[in-house]
Amino acid sequence: MLTPQEEEHIYTVACVPEHIVSLMVSVSRGEPFLADNFVYYVGNNWLIFVGYPLEGSFSVDTCEAVLRDLRKRFRPEYLWFIGEMIPSSLTSNCTERESDRYYKLDLSSLKLNGDLRRALRKTSPSLSIERSRTMAHQHTELSEEFIRREKPSPRIKAFFLAMPNYVSQSPTAVVLNGWSSKGELSAYYVVDLGAKAFATYVVGCHSKKHYVPHASDLLFLEMIHLSQESEKNSIHLGLGVNPGIRRFKEKWGGLPFLKYEFCEQRAGHPIASFLRSIEEKL
Repeated sequence: MLTPQEEEHIYTVACVPEHIVSLMVSVSRGEPFLADNFVYYVGNNWLIFVGYPLEGSFSVDTCEAVLRDLRKRFRPEYLWFIGEMIPSSLTSNCTERESDRYYKLDLSSLKLNGDLRRALRKTSPSLSIERSRTMAHQHTELSEEFIRREKPSPRIKAFFLAMPNYVSQSPTAVVLNGWSSKGELSAYYVVDLGAKAFATYVVGCHSKKHYVPHASDLLFLEMIHLSQESEKNSIHLGLGVNPGIRRFKEKWGGLPFLKYEFCEQRAGHPIASFLRSIEEKL
């Protein structure tokens, strides 16, 4: 486990959302640890290794050495690695791989274009924006609507379903709600303010059933205001994922800034059994 001093240090120098301990612990139900300059999380038969060093530049050799020691110590049945580069010991036998880029919005150079400003002014009277520290049945219903519509991967589905538990346990999580004139939840964002330098966009979705045009844009603007009030330098917007999501983030001035590589290595039963175990505990 981490000491309070170690956890405080992690939040001070964090550079990716996976360094936010309260978020990762709530979603994975694992225990957080620190190995040299790296954060990792451990469960009964699995290990999540965050290959982004807390300080200094990335070194694949250093990363490889730390990971080798952890694998010998824990001998995980499931290993998930994320970092700028996948170590050679994993590349030949990844059962799943992903490549992407993290996006970031620099608040010091923020500038909204005219079309976006006009859309926000037009939509503003139709939506009531609220900040909250809890999630209710309306959020679960909206998440389930999103899952049925978009059919995300099992990992993303489990991530959305874990949000109520995470929000209820994290002192740094904030929920941004967009309520229609009929009192229906049209969209929500979950934002984390734990990292010292940046705010983190955790998840968000909008409703087709209770649709309000540009609801997601109004919540994005509220996220900016919240981040500025919290004296953050930037907003970590997560991964590009697909062209539509990339266009939305770039519309607001978000830019790719850090390479993301994911590798899953497993033995025995499929990863789906682990994801189902997460859902069953929610």
